[in-house]
Amino acid sequence: MKECSVSVWEQRKLGEILISLQNNTLSRADLSNETGVAKNVHYGDVLIKFGEILDVSKEQLQMILDESVLTKYKSSFLQNGDVIVADTAEDSTVGKCSEIAGLNDEVVLSGLHTIPYRPVKKFATGYLGYYLNSNMYHNQLIPLMQGIKVTSISKSAMQDTNIVYPKLIEEQTMIGSYFKSLDHLITLHQRKCEETKKLKKFMLQKMFPQNGSLVPEIRFDGFTDDWEQRKLSEIAIRVTEKNKNNEFTEPFTNSAELGIISQKEYFEREIVNDENLGGYYIVRKDDFVYNPRISGTAPVGPINRNRLERNGVMSPLYTVFRVHDIADLYLEYYFKTTNWHRFMKLNGDSGARFDRFTISSTQFMEMPIPYPEVEEQKKIGAYFDHLDHLITLHQQK
Repeated sequence: MKECSVSVWEQRKLGEILISLQNNTLSRADLSNETGVAKNVHYGDVLIKFGEILDVSKEQLQMILDESVLTKYKSSFLQNGDVIVADTAEDSTVGKCSEIAGLNDEVVLSGLHTIPYRPVKKFATGYLGYYLNSNMYHNQLIPLMQGIKVTSISKSAMQDTNIVYPKLIEEQTMIGSYFKSLDHLITLHQRKCEETKKLKKFMLQKMFPQNGSLVPEIRFDGFTDDWEQRKLSEIAIRVTEKNKNNEFTEPFTNSAELGIISQKEYFEREIVNDENLGGYYIVRKDDFVYNPRISGTAPVGPINRNRLERNGVMSPLYTVFRVHDIADLYLEYYFKTTNWHRFMKLNGDSGARFDRFTISSTQFMEMPIPYPEVEEQKKIGAYFDHLDHLITLHQQK
């Protein structure tokens, strides 16, 4: 981004440079996802779906069916450069807005729980959309919000908020273009992230044997032998080492989504006293932990490996085991599949407590594990670890 020469910026009250238009009060039930007489911008889509710039030529907008609405709101047909503010939300996202762009001959109206604004002076495309969504502006709205369960803000409250802008349209254009290019990069990374997640899910199904098969559907070149099967007890030992004398003071938890993580980080507070840690199991680097708590993403509970590069302790409600004679990355990703769930359901029970799966430790260690030769294990583990690395990179960019 080129540096701008020093120019004058102005500060004006919102009510001095934006005038409000009428919004309709049509609910989702009054709208169509297919055809209609006009397009409608619903506050829920402003809050969740649309970004700072709403290109109506590219986004899918719901349609208004009632022709009489056109007559009633004729003076409030939206134009390019208008800004739609969501005036209601369940949290402090109230005030999020979208600037209209890409509008040609179609009729677009501002819908339920929105405040449509039109600038009385010319602004460069994108400037208002990005500025009004900035923390600098949004922080002015927070003390003006009302409500507890549902939060809202009024037009009258917004009238005296300050809008800052450069007088030169060229500088406004540069600012808008810069943030638009950032949005484009973010969208690309999000798309690549989702594509990589889909690839990972697909390959987890294809690179481990299914339905009693001795080999997976997809293999690396050079590997042709049938896979063996080992019991978990043949490649791992159960860890029951207690934390005597409080050698370790950091309790871990095992999350289906986040893996093994510090309990304090997960719950954002300490939930166990140091005096109670003596009965906890010691979890060392690369140990595996089974959490019997079930959820939508882990219907028999998750198994994860300790990647924290440090030791900690875990509640004795968890099953801890340490592997040998198997590539730990390979086994880690095997437990990301659902292949082992059938064994759990046949040998355990989720009926006693609706949120916890029950299986004896002895039976758990009898779990069958597909076992290719070690070099193939290493390649499979490294492949999925690489996919996870790509996903993380796209999420961070």
